[in-house]
Amino acid sequence: MDLAMAKNSWRPLLLSLILGLLPAMSQQAALAEADYYTAGVVEFRQSVLSLTENVEAYVEIILSENASATDIIVFPESTLNGSGSMTFVPNPKDEIAPCLSDPNATHYEAFLVTISCAARNASKYVVINLTEKQKCEDVPEDTRPCASNGLNTYNSNVAFDRQGVVVSRYRKVHLYGENKNSTYLPELSTFETDFGVTFGHFICFDILFYTPAHQLIVEHGVTDFIYPAMWFSQLPFLTAVQVQEGWAYSNDVNLLAAGASRPSVGNSGSGIYHGRSGVLTSVMNQGSGERAIYVAQVPKYTRSRSVQKRAKREATAPRQAATSSSYFMKRDYLENYETEPLEFDERVIGNVNRTLCQGNFCCHFDIAWRSLVADSGSYYSYRLATYDGWRNEQRVDANYIRNCALFACSGPTIEDCGQLLPTEGAEQQPRVAFTRLAIEVSYPESREFLLSPNSLLNNLLPLKPSQFEWSQEKATEDSYQHEVRFALRESLELTNLLTFAIYGNYYDNECTYGVGDAEKQLACGYRNGSTGKANLGGWLTMPLAILLLAWSKL
Repeated sequence: MDLAMAKNSWRPLLLSLILGLLPAMSQQAALAEADYYTAGVVEFRQSVLSLTENVEAYVEIILSENASATDIIVFPESTLNGSGSMTFVPNPKDEIAPCLSDPNATHYEAFLVTISCAARNASKYVVINLTEKQKCEDVPEDTRPCASNGLNTYNSNVAFDRQGVVVSRYRKVHLYGENKNSTYLPELSTFETDFGVTFGHFICFDILFYTPAHQLIVEHGVTDFIYPAMWFSQLPFLTAVQVQEGWAYSNDVNLLAAGASRPSVGNSGSGIYHGRSGVLTSVMNQGSGERAIYVAQVPKYTRSRSVQKRAKREATAPRQAATSSSYFMKRDYLENYETEPLEFDERVIGNVNRTLCQGNFCCHFDIAWRSLVADSGSYYSYRLATYDGWRNEQRVDANYIRNCALFACSGPTIEDCGQLLPTEGAEQQPRVAFTRLAIEVSYPESREFLLSPNSLLNNLLPLKPSQFEWSQEKATEDSYQHEVRFALRESLELTNLLTFAIYGNYYDNECTYGVGDAEKQLACGYRNGSTGKANLGGWLTMPLAILLLAWSKL
């Protein structure tokens, strides 16, 4: 459908929305003094053939009974319009409501006007993602070559307030193989709400980088985030909800994540997360995708960042083990890792106490299990793994990682790791039940880095915070080493594990303790100017101490 036809087909919808503004739906807004707000995130299966259908589905969700209690609704990335449909977006400083300023959609595209009217009609904050166009001449400071049509195009979030006014806009910084522009300088975008919460927002691939996601926390103290995504899940560390919950937990922030829903190509994953308390609601759809809103009451952070107890949790969905036919998965370059298989035998119980290094970076594993007898069926094997280097993904921005992991494999070789089991043959059968899981490692200080617990079960959801223990401490205030421990909580056991890891994201690895010569170390503020070679003993101190302690107990 071309844009002219699409515009005309929306006239009745636009008219009905505008006529409905006077008797607008009156929903009780969460007061600024309340200790929570109500949020909805939308898992959305896009129609790739009909822009009109997508817009109508958006409006239906905004006005639905399921969304009636929400103060704010977040839609996912790239599900409203495709690359062939772009729109100008008002500058938030101008406080424009396209619904009122351009009801005939002469300047802004009709879908933008329609969503503005829907937000106003429902009296809700609404955040959408779209393809934005801007005249190159409007940014004279950007001297980069302009496209032949005179336009920059951006992957952008647009936030509307309860009156349909555009109050914020964010243009994606870290593009994932997209034929779009990045801004001349990276943007940091926030907006305030009438329920007393200031939101920052970013898009999909941005979550793996310091700017803007982590930067908004460290430099601006933002505690609540909006996150539209069309995430392509990757085993074993980067499936959608796994990443979302780990990021929210490590930063101790609220995250409203809305995901595109097409599992056959690897898209699904939405949720609402409350920092160290974990998930309030989440989904990893394993069917054909869905159009559904997931709602939760989100406790606000006070200035002291203490966690409020009020939180509405959704009922737990029945467990469904993911297979290679139910969900398409990308795979990490695990051949770059230092790995060794976890050997099981016929004994009833087994354990391993092992330090595994790649170069100077060492991970200590303390693992115990009991063997299970399965009559038939397929099962996962496991490997220990250590990695210190750049993520090997070509043609996109790369981040530097230091990972320690136990992950599942569908067969005996490293090439089988990071693969889901197929559905052919007998059903999956667990081979072992892990009765103890602990990873301990000494991580170097860095100017910009984030250490996260990283776990995944075979239903493609991570462990809950109540199921694990996490600590990150420095031995002394002046230390440049972080002693990190990630462990399965005592008395628990797991039979359905895909990943148990510490994900060390060092972004660009600049100003990392022990990296570079003495002059660079001093320039980064490390007083003793240690080089990587001089720091070797520091990497091995904790693993050696652990081994000596274990030996003394024999």
